[in-house]
Amino acid sequence: MVEAVQDAGVVVTGAGGGIGAALARRFAAEGARVVVNDLDPDRAKAVADEIGGTAVPGDASAIVDEARAALGGTVDVYCANAGVGSGGSEAADEAVWALAWDVNVMAHVRAAHLLLPDWLARGEGRFVSTVSAAGLLTMIGAAPYSVTKHGAYAFAEWLSLTYRHRGVKVHAICPQGVRTDMLTASGSAGDLVLRPTAIEPEDVAQALFQGIEDDRFLILPHPEVAEYYRARAAEPDRWLRGMNRLQQQWEATAR
Repeated sequence: MVEAVQDAGVVVTGAGGGIGAALARRFAAEGARVVVNDLDPDRAKAVADEIGGTAVPGDASAIVDEARAALGGTVDVYCANAGVGSGGSEAADEAVWALAWDVNVMAHVRAAHLLLPDWLARGEGRFVSTVSAAGLLTMIGAAPYSVTKHGAYAFAEWLSLTYRHRGVKVHAICPQGVRTDMLTASGSAGDLVLRPTAIEPEDVAQALFQGIEDDRFLILPHPEVAEYYRARAAEPDRWLRGMNRLQQQWEATAR
């Protein structure tokens, strides 16, 4: 058992399936009291009933107060997990870009805005951001997703450097492929880049809990991402050439 989460009040957004459901199950198994959020009320209720939690369906940007009330007035851990895997290029419709920005970035900002006053007053709180390896690297064929996941990572990083001395702990989870509906929806680009090394949602939850025990900000369920991230920073042109070759391979196979 991870002592830091025993009897903690935990909110997991986008928890009707995939990584969110795995996180909700793991927090409950570790003795936490869990609010399960999802846009789909039936899916939220199914997971909540399974783990003995409370379903609070709806837009992840707007449920903090209701979730806090469901937990008896205090949120100890907030998992900003809800996300949209928007594909497309710079030519994607502006509505696609706006949705990706709203869900993948601004939902995190809005939640933090509501959570931080209480956390700073108490001197403790934990914000878990489900980002993606795309937020550290990029993803071919998915400009809105890649750009907004970079934003989600940047916001998590900013939260950590700004408030860690005041007791707020932040974790950014950055997996590559995970066997979820989002991977299925990623199409041929996902088949090429993500599917060969895809892991289960439970592996992501395990990586998070190991990171909580180790008090680490950056959670890499695929450890090889650390090497890619170092290569990107050290030799960006070489890295971009390699990614462009991958892009060309995808274009050739997608014809």
